[in-house]
Amino acid sequence: MKKYAFILSVLMGCQSIAQAQSISAKNVEKHISFLASDELKGRGTGTKDEQKAAEYIANFFKEIGLSPKGTNGFEQVFKANIDTVHVLDARNVVAYLDNGADRTIIIGAHYDHLGEGFQRGSLDANAKGKVHNGADDNASGVAGVLELARYYAKNNIKEAHNFLFICFSAEELGLLGSKYYANNPTIDLSKVNFMLNFDMIGRFDEAKPITIGGWGTSPTWGEAIPTVMAKEKMAFKIDSSGAGASDHTSFYTKRIPVLFFFTGVHSDYHRPSDDTHLINFKGEAKILNAVTAIINTIDKLPNRLEYRETAMPMARNMSFKVTMGLLLDYSFNGPGIKVDGVSKNRPAEAAGIKGGDLILTLGKYTLNTIYDYMGALGKFEKGQTVEAEVERGNEKITVKVTF
Repeated sequence: MKKYAFILSVLMGCQSIAQAQSISAKNVEKHISFLASDELKGRGTGTKDEQKAAEYIANFFKEIGLSPKGTNGFEQVFKANIDTVHVLDARNVVAYLDNGADRTIIIGAHYDHLGEGFQRGSLDANAKGKVHNGADDNASGVAGVLELARYYAKNNIKEAHNFLFICFSAEELGLLGSKYYANNPTIDLSKVNFMLNFDMIGRFDEAKPITIGGWGTSPTWGEAIPTVMAKEKMAFKIDSSGAGASDHTSFYTKRIPVLFFFTGVHSDYHRPSDDTHLINFKGEAKILNAVTAIINTIDKLPNRLEYRETAMPMARNMSFKVTMGLLLDYSFNGPGIKVDGVSKNRPAEAAGIKGGDLILTLGKYTLNTIYDYMGALGKFEKGQTVEAEVERGNEKITVKVTF
């Protein structure tokens, strides 16, 4: 109770700070209107149009006085596999606010989208040649990063944390940009207190709860966040998992507590109709102002957040009768499926499968791609035991998986 009371008292002090400078809907609208304009043609990974978005983001970071923290100025260039044949240069955009602190908060979002429908992912039946502007997915998230960057760069307060602001590329191809950064960081990840990710925060509806993911990755979230959301009169629901289909997953697998904000899937998701006029700019600004109160609360706490491992979401299909409990590396192009993590007390863990393993076969099925894996899962029954061939380093082993 003493710990909880301390957090509440800190929170009340931080809210007055948040009220002194608020994030405006007009600024949110400006960012989204540019990023989701037809001029940028959907920001397809590795395209010149995505490069324009990267330049916009980098110039904004520079204008508000942040330091470049990429490997080439603000940019961190990496190779992105469009498929097994085509590889393009993509780039994360990385900026740093150095407060001389021992701990750092990472705030990120992905700025790529589906371009003109030629890369995978569109849900439009005739996607090719159609601009997928991605106003919600994820120009809204990038606008959130940019406005939080402005807030912390210009609030005339020296927080007890440094801030790293990252806009990732190639999220739509399998979290490639965030995974690359997490494996090739430009700061010491051991000093990161938590990572906050925005993906699709542009469709806030007062009548519906916002989803806050990563809830189970630290007990502090359950102590600090409800008070803020009650004050803001914002309904929310929680997702306890630290892993999911967005960039916070890449940091959760590095044992960093994460938070993920999401206003929900809609009928325009991954379609050309995800446009700027459908964004609730005032609603997004309200979310971001609540987030500043949450961050300011955590900033005042004396100790680092406690990291907790959570259950991982599994690939699901209505026909699946079984699961293995795997978090997969969706950027891996085979042969085999690459394991990023294993849930506790699930069949994979019981079989001895570990993060980093390649699973080459499952029962009589050869796994060349993740789709082979999903197809194989649909063939097994609960209680059934099958053999799996696993490559671990230079060694191949056979394990028995009981579903």
